[in-house]
Amino acid sequence: MYALRMESTDPAFNLALEETLFNTLSPENPGIFLIWRNEPSVIIGCHQNTAEEVNATYCREHGIHVVRRPTGGGAVYHDLGNVNFSFLVWVEKNRLSGFEEFMRPMVAALRDLGINAEYTSRNDITVDGRKVAGTAQRRSGQRMLHHGCVLVDVDTSALAGALAVDPEKFRSKGVASHRARVANLREFLPDGLSREEYMNMVISAMTRRCAQEERFLAPHLREKAEELAASRYRSWEWNWGQSPRFTEKRRHRFSWGRLECLLEVRNGVIASCRLFGDFFSPRDIRELESALAGLRADSASLRQALSDVPVESWFSGAEREPLLAFLCGEELPQD
Repeated sequence: MYALRMESTDPAFNLALEETLFNTLSPENPGIFLIWRNEPSVIIGCHQNTAEEVNATYCREHGIHVVRRPTGGGAVYHDLGNVNFSFLVWVEKNRLSGFEEFMRPMVAALRDLGINAEYTSRNDITVDGRKVAGTAQRRSGQRMLHHGCVLVDVDTSALAGALAVDPEKFRSKGVASHRARVANLREFLPDGLSREEYMNMVISAMTRRCAQEERFLAPHLREKAEELAASRYRSWEWNWGQSPRFTEKRRHRFSWGRLECLLEVRNGVIASCRLFGDFFSPRDIRELESALAGLRADSASLRQALSDVPVESWFSGAEREPLLAFLCGEELPQD
């Protein structure tokens, strides 16, 4: 595997470049370990409703970018105190998606620096019970993308201001705010260094653990990425325009993530459905949305129509019965 370090700090371009490299990855490629940093920005998960995750006024007043990524999970705040990383690899056809194999070298890199890092939950790295890194992934055929961000010296005040708090999330986890859950790595490193010195220390440790050599980006890939950034990652339609009209709204936090169901119901029939949340999905969520459209909106009819539909297969870690009850509009116990 070889390393590529991006010079750009534009989140729209960086996500476009990551996707360009992913789409052009070939079986002969030994794998790419991508290192990048972003200007202040909120990066939205692909299944999320941007309007409900972002404090739009705060972001506008503070010049914070809002960009949607092509992977699941929750919204995250980036600034130049983050190290963002991506693994892009070609995998065997029947290989199951997993997080741990990509998290292990990251944990090892932090331990090389004397930090007592641990891989916890589905996609987090913690130190002393506080989150210092989160990750997400996607797969297309035999191409695998696993990416994440490591908090090194992030402005936690901006983090708290930019992200709209989900009260259900904090009630279920018993904590008070975003700032209470996260930590910067500089808290666990020697005092007296500049931000850039901290950043270089962490980047060097990660690169040593994850790559055998460093290469440079080909100019034609940079041009393709700029075209994609302009057409998608800088567009309002991609970043904001996925919030639909709805007449009914359901929300529940499951052990595998938060799920929000927005329905437009006309004359007792579901005209359209959108599913949002910080979940991970191994299938195209639009397939399930389409399956719900056209069904009668009452619980009994929905249960009958979905009796042979494996609704749980769209959500990693989901159990069928509580998910089915939620989709059918039935009461569920709160965590």
